[in-house]
Amino acid sequence: MFYPDEYLDLVNDNDEVIGKKLRLEIYQENLHNFRVVNAFVKNSLGELWIPRRTADKRLYPLCLDMSVGGHVESGETYEETFKRETLEELNVNIDKIAWHKLGKLSPKEGLSAFMQVYEIMLDDAPEYNQNDFTEFFWLTPKALIKKILDGDQAKSDLIKLVQKFYKI
Repeated sequence: MFYPDEYLDLVNDNDEVIGKKLRLEIYQENLHNFRVVNAFVKNSLGELWIPRRTADKRLYPLCLDMSVGGHVESGETYEETFKRETLEELNVNIDKIAWHKLGKLSPKEGLSAFMQVYEIMLDDAPEYNQNDFTEFFWLTPKALIKKILDGDQAKSDLIKLVQKFYKI
């Protein structure tokens, strides 16, 4: 299994930096005290833009995913990562669109890492990076949950985030 050779900050229960490790080591040791960001693109109809990951992804190939997601690199803030990942994955500059923070969560809530979750308001599908995603769906939160429960594979945190932030 290959993981990029990048350092991620390790954090304590209060999300305060206590050290750093290579991403490879974090995954080999099955640690959860690192940081990630996730975001949902939502349109004016209340539908979420949900992409499917490419087949060559190391984790969760061909699974449904959050609209944006990524690891917070060592020394980076959640917001810096959100801006970087949104530009890399969706070709969208957050300085030019409406967005807000939905909340901050931790592994104590059954999630894979400490995470900050955002919502981006867009009515048009973004020009997404085709190295990351193969297709997308506009789905209401309820329709997304049904799609997953009916057997469509998804990243493990996706259903939890939709249930938490969209009250399904």
